Amino acid sequence: MTDEELHRHLIGQQGSRAALNTPVLVLDLDALDRNIATMAALAKARSVALRPHAKTHKSVDIARRQIAAGAVGQCCAKIGEAEVLVDGGIAGVLITSPVAAPGAIERLAALAARASGLMAVVDHLAVATAIDRALAEAGATLDVVIDIDPGIRRTGVASPEAAVALAQTIAALPNLTLRGVQFYCGAQQHIEDYAERRAAIAERTDYLREVIDALTGAGFAPDIITGGGTGTHRIDLDLGVFTELQVGSYIFMDRQYLDCDLTGDGTPPFETALAVDARVVSANHAMLVTIDAGFKSLSTDGGAARVMRGAPADTHFAFMGDEHAALIGDGIGERLRPGDAVTLTVPHCDPTVNLHDTYHIVRGDTLIDLWPVSARGRAR
Repeated sequence: MTDEELHRHLIGQQGSRAALNTPVLVLDLDALDRNIATMAALAKARSVALRPHAKTHKSVDIARRQIAAGAVGQCCAKIGEAEVLVDGGIAGVLITSPVAAPGAIERLAALAARASGLMAVVDHLAVATAIDRALAEAGATLDVVIDIDPGIRRTGVASPEAAVALAQTIAALPNLTLRGVQFYCGAQQHIEDYAERRAAIAERTDYLREVIDALTGAGFAPDIITGGGTGTHRIDLDLGVFTELQVGSYIFMDRQYLDCDLTGDGTPPFETALAVDARVVSANHAMLVTIDAGFKSLSTDGGAARVMRGAPADTHFAFMGDEHAALIGDGIGERLRPGDAVTLTVPHCDPTVNLHDTYHIVRGDTLIDLWPVSARGRAR
């Protein structure tokens, strides 16, 4: 049965969260809205735009709430995500990964013909030319930003000189308009110590300034300087180079970011809004119980989940396969019985969300709505 079939009838019933079939992705609406408002206020105070990253939530409903709070659009990692958001009425979408495959370039051109404010990154001369050709055939134009490699050699031009050469190519293509640059330091986002993270980002931002100076000197001063993330948002705002931030995980706060000092004083600026509810399915050992959430319900790349409620906070979590995990602790098998509910903080929110079809929206312990994970699986 689908989530709709299982849970639609529970909406509005007091305490209905306890009746959800587990494992289930749960989103606290009030915490979500407070997180959205907090980030919006921080950016507004520095006159920096927000273009939050939808690769985190993959949700038209959440994108609408971010835009209602002042965001200028959304970022998408893949064209498939962008298609879903555009078809859901979201304007100002920026595709942050290069679109290079012939079929994907055709889709990009078709999307540009119907999307409002669509942008995409480019990092290669030949790809820029191929996109321009596809746009001509589709009768469309497209704004682009140059992706700059921050040092991890994943995507992006590799030097200031390469950025200028690409800008010159784009300037000669009739269907592309250069708007600026993208610089995303993903490797630095999860450095747990604030001072260490700030030093790393300050050094990379000095390099970004070199690229901007080279482009400006060649007559291509960027209007948009986009990048940053949840882990570095305070530092990026202080350094004052970005015109917009691509923050994503702040709306949920997973374990990876809960482990980071985001402010420099150890105070978490955002609340934990996303969780997975699970239930004990076996309790035959004094120090271990088994729950019904395993690899298929929680991402594995961000470490272990943490218990938010239903068991002691120091309970140890360990994956036990596709369908199961263990909760380990002194006397836990005597405290918890089969059917008891536990709530888990997710290790890494982006891939965890991609494992689920539906957000179960709660206020307190009451289910108040169901939102689809609109762009789930749209990785191409």
